[in-house]
Amino acid sequence: MRGCIRIVVRALGALAVCAFILAGLVVYFGWYDVSATRPHTPPIHRLLDIALARSVAVRADQIQVPPLDAETRIQNGFELFRAHCVQCHGAPGTAPAPYALGLNPAPASLVASARDRPAAEIYWIVREGIKMTGMPAWKYRLTDTQMWDVVAFMRVLPALSPVAYRQWDEKPARLSPRAASQDPTATGDSRIGDVTAGRQAVEQYLCATCHVIPDVVGASHHVGPPLAGIAQRPFIAGVLSNNPENMRLWLMAPTTIKPGTAMPDLGISGQDARDIAAFLTTLSESP
Repeated sequence: MRGCIRIVVRALGALAVCAFILAGLVVYFGWYDVSATRPHTPPIHRLLDIALARSVAVRADQIQVPPLDAETRIQNGFELFRAHCVQCHGAPGTAPAPYALGLNPAPASLVASARDRPAAEIYWIVREGIKMTGMPAWKYRLTDTQMWDVVAFMRVLPALSPVAYRQWDEKPARLSPRAASQDPTATGDSRIGDVTAGRQAVEQYLCATCHVIPDVVGASHHVGPPLAGIAQRPFIAGVLSNNPENMRLWLMAPTTIKPGTAMPDLGISGQDARDIAAFLTTLSESP
């Protein structure tokens, strides 16, 4: 019996090694088409669908859903939906923007998503985003209240006909004072910088597209200076003494501090800037 088990284990191990080698050959020789003009193969598409559904369900399971029926909350959610969502996802009788038509995978119809997914899962997707789909993590751009407002509007979206949605869309934009006052770029949050959160924020604000950053996946582009050893440098951009508070100020408003700099204003919130500054203090050794 043990001999049979040993043979089965070895056979499975050999199959796994062969599958790994085959996958490596497919990647190395460029046999898998990564162009956006062709979809994934059906097995891969199905696998990704299952992974998405299970990942979201597990992570959203413990989220507590607040009351979502208030008219003000739904109106605020519509304003945010119109400003940030309809361009990729469209709406009843409203096509997405032209650039969204070429995305692969195609952005989901939010009418279907709102009908099929519970509120907690919609909130989690809005907050955390979905990698490799173009769906961003809105927690870096919207407050928690605003994200729930979007969920509140999405709950009524499946009931809107194209005519009804057009009536909403023809209303002038007017976020309520509550939503407008909770701008995520506000600096009032006094929580100390968190290194782990800062490392995540570095990826969310596209720092990896311009800087070489140790241990950050994809951060291999020499557009700006490498960030290895930045904690030991005496100055930030040659104009500010290098300390966490000055780094926070620089991250939030680089073109104000140094006009003409290639570092753009990215709308980094006060807390995110504080977290990134904390992460950068850990980069104390040059490669």
